[in-house]
Amino acid sequence: MNLPGVTRVSRLGWVVLALVFLAEPVGADPFRVVAVGASNTSGWTVNSEKTYPQVLEQMLRTAGYDVQITNSGRPFDTTAGMLARLDSAVADGTDLVILQPGANDRRFFVSPERRANNIAEIKDHLRNRRIAVIVFDPAFPDGYYSFDKIHFTPEAHARIAAELMSQVIRQFERI
Repeated sequence: MNLPGVTRVSRLGWVVLALVFLAEPVGADPFRVVAVGASNTSGWTVNSEKTYPQVLEQMLRTAGYDVQITNSGRPFDTTAGMLARLDSAVADGTDLVILQPGANDRRFFVSPERRANNIAEIKDHLRNRRIAVIVFDPAFPDGYYSFDKIHFTPEAHARIAAELMSQVIRQFERI
């Protein structure tokens, strides 16, 4: 069909334009992160917006990263408990897990070997699911803890988020 005044090139342009408007928008999914841990991840004694997963998400968004961080911390959890609930805590489509194993294993008399084995199993399981893992398990200074000497202060959560930021960005840029 020949339309007067419409050339082959301009018809092609109209077709392309129509496809652009008819196509579903292709928005990239956010970088999905799950923070797995015990009470210090969940934010025991801290407002939920002040937990390191939420502070980290805000820091990353402010820096221009499209990221969604889910807080899967559970008070009183041990590395065995984290391993047992891993599939329910970490949804399919997750890009990265931040594992903060905490100190409950030590409090509940789990041997250092069993703790290390549980952490290794968690890492292996996630890697088999093609999910990157950051194990964040430093020896925290006394100044990170609140009055109970167990749980992080809001300031400690902010420092932890700042410490994790560059590690998360490195993982974000690998994908």
